[in-house]
Amino acid sequence: MKQQWDGIERRNQLRTEAEALVGNLSPDEKTANPAEILLHELLVHKVELEMQNEELRRAYNALEEARDRYIDLYEFAPVGYITINREGLINEINLTGSTLLGVDRTKLIKRRFSTFVAPQDKDLWHRLFMNMMQHPTGEKQEFCLEMTRADGDLFYAHFDCLRREALDTPPMLRVALTDISKLKLALQE
Repeated sequence: MKQQWDGIERRNQLRTEAEALVGNLSPDEKTANPAEILLHELLVHKVELEMQNEELRRAYNALEEARDRYIDLYEFAPVGYITINREGLINEINLTGSTLLGVDRTKLIKRRFSTFVAPQDKDLWHRLFMNMMQHPTGEKQEFCLEMTRADGDLFYAHFDCLRREALDTPPMLRVALTDISKLKLALQE
């Protein structure tokens, strides 16, 4: 309701501003004929539409800038961001995530995430994944697993996982994946 009221207020404000801009062209209502009044009204509407168009252009530019900032933050984050669907397939992955797994991003979409879990951790991953997908806690889940890159190299990864649901869509798992191999090696020394 508040948005509707704000919209009405904004339209009234635009109308007032448009009338002020063409005020010196206003016909005298007592002596003007209906055509002159109609022409004036059309001119006010034209100015009002131009003002709305300019506002829309500014809003569009602001949205584009916000989208570009989001893309930069997402794509070049120091961690891999991965969205896994309830079937265990990768739906989305950022550039860092594809670098961690050693595969071009286009070849990762719709690929089973578990293929990158090291054999000794596959059962653990499966249990954790099924538990998160079947029993939503609404809380972030954290754990570490050993992972395998496409070239066979192993690395240790820290997972921050959050199950997300939207209306009319099945649940998804959002994963922030961090390579902790150097930390693990330092702790072993």
